[in-house]
Amino acid sequence: MVTGMLHAQDEVKYKTYEPGFYHQFILRDVRAVKAEQDGNEQEKHLILDQSEMRIPGYPADYTKLWAMPTLSQGNAGTCWAYGGTSFVESEHKRLGGDSLKLSEMYTVYWEYVEKARRYVKTRGESRFTQGSQANAVNRMIKLHGAVPETAYTGLKKERKYHSHADMVSEMKSYLQSVKETNAWNEARVISTIKSIMHYHMGEPPATFDYNNKKYTPESFRDDVLHYNPDEYVDLMSTIAVPFGERGLYDVPDNWWQCDEYKNVKLDNYLAILNEALENGYSAAIGGDVSEAGFSRETNAAVIPDFDIESNNINQAAREFRFANNSTSDDHIMHIIGYQKFKGDYWYLVKDSSSGSRNVGEESDKFGYYFMHEDYFQLKILTFTVHKDVLSL
Repeated sequence: MVTGMLHAQDEVKYKTYEPGFYHQFILRDVRAVKAEQDGNEQEKHLILDQSEMRIPGYPADYTKLWAMPTLSQGNAGTCWAYGGTSFVESEHKRLGGDSLKLSEMYTVYWEYVEKARRYVKTRGESRFTQGSQANAVNRMIKLHGAVPETAYTGLKKERKYHSHADMVSEMKSYLQSVKETNAWNEARVISTIKSIMHYHMGEPPATFDYNNKKYTPESFRDDVLHYNPDEYVDLMSTIAVPFGERGLYDVPDNWWQCDEYKNVKLDNYLAILNEALENGYSAAIGGDVSEAGFSRETNAAVIPDFDIESNNINQAAREFRFANNSTSDDHIMHIIGYQKFKGDYWYLVKDSSSGSRNVGEESDKFGYYFMHEDYFQLKILTFTVHKDVLSL
């Protein structure tokens, strides 16, 4: 464990809330910064004191796989789209493609359409929120194609950052009225949901030009992206499903109830990730970042010994925390590098949230986290890789 090489015992402290990148840039963009700051300045939360720890916190020291530069998701709950899209971009490059920046918001647009469709089919029993999973990007690429970011940004009125709260509130209110009036006309519902998004995000293109050639989203997927969503596998490690079989990843943001997650033992879970990275494959990951050892000061993610000692992290400890909800599924990111430090694996994680940006744009840590292998084993609930990784 990381603490064994640092000092005898991990220290804990209360940290006073201080406005960071989110308030100084994103909320300023949505013209709401003062109210948010005034309400939160005195809040405190319990964190691991990492000030004396020797953290491998320099991206240049990691064996780094190709990825596009980090981007902020702004004030929108679309980490799944950013992490999943970054993964697809890296796969495109790994498979011999060029440096291609895809539109996250094109995927987000169609994800909301599919959520509305499911809402109608289930008569209001399906979840309709901003959250989703990394594999939703693959699902939307398969259903609706893909477009470059130059063809669709989803930003209007010269906005720099996305903010979807008002848009989602309008869509949810409309869907609630549909449920209350029993007005289950799928075509009408989807048309209304689209019109709300067109107002807030703009309408995605049916055709567009790229490198002096006209494409549809489907032809761009097939002729430029050269990406087959069926060649990817989503992994989890839980005793709720027999090991070696596929099953349901049972969290709220798996709103379409995908039951194709391959379940593997925890030791294999970690070994597969390390094999992937060492052979040039990156991984989209999803799990819990609301932890005392997940620092927005050092950008490091470790498991403190006051939580659990490193040698006690096992299948049962992981399951216990998932079962009692102390491990939650709340963020999607993209692992794009690794290194061995004092005998342990550390991972370079590309991130779209505000927390990874508090270090300032001038820092080479801006938009990245540094994750210890213990954190991955205990708190990262799923990851996505190319299926060939399983045969390495």
